[in-house]
Amino acid sequence: MRLILILFVLTLTACGGGSQAVAPVGAYRAKSQQAPPSVYKVRKGDTLYSISWRFGMDFKQVAKINGIRSPYTIYIGQNLRFKSYRQTASKTTKSVPVTTKRPVTKATTSRKPISSTVSANQRLTWQWPVQGPIISTYSKSAAGRKGIDIAGKSGQSIVAAASGKVVYSGSGLPRYGNLIIIKHNDAYLSAYAHNKNLLVKEDEWVSAGQKIALLGRTGTQRDQLHFEIRRNGKPVDPMRFLPKR
Repeated sequence: MRLILILFVLTLTACGGGSQAVAPVGAYRAKSQQAPPSVYKVRKGDTLYSISWRFGMDFKQVAKINGIRSPYTIYIGQNLRFKSYRQTASKTTKSVPVTTKRPVTKATTSRKPISSTVSANQRLTWQWPVQGPIISTYSKSAAGRKGIDIAGKSGQSIVAAASGKVVYSGSGLPRYGNLIIIKHNDAYLSAYAHNKNLLVKEDEWVSAGQKIALLGRTGTQRDQLHFEIRRNGKPVDPMRFLPKR
């Protein structure tokens, strides 16, 4: 009888704890970076930068594969490939002749272009995007830890970590919530996720330290900023670039 009572109590404890369970910090982003599909159809709100970011690719590589030149204008309904015809043909059969013909895309005046211009390559001076304790660090091997998480209060100011051009401002990337991506030069991009409000729009130039958003919890479970730096499309440890506290 005593054994049965103990088992009953343990069962209730397990059930009760389950309703309060919270995913570990950073775990909710484990699947945020998706494998690129064969073809992606451009949607409203997309930019070449946000699409490349979603699939962990360099925007210059995606542009080259699809024959897109600066200022990297794409259109709603346009099909983007992530592998060149040459790569695809070599994997299927060697007897099929390789073609590099660009897929036909109808351009009409009724389509609204989603454009960005190339920023000049300048030496970057980085600064902290927000003040607060670091609650999750970068990991090259662990999924979902491709940047750092900084805790803060709702509505706290988020600033640009370096000067550059806003190439994405929206909420179209899964698990990033309200997101801003800034292009600093041809190699470096930075991202600011989970914001409560976005204060800058695409194609705006921002200075280092300029207020760009308000801290929030969109796409996550607590008030925090998820901050990433990517070099040539690949995540790097932000702590290598940010000044020591």
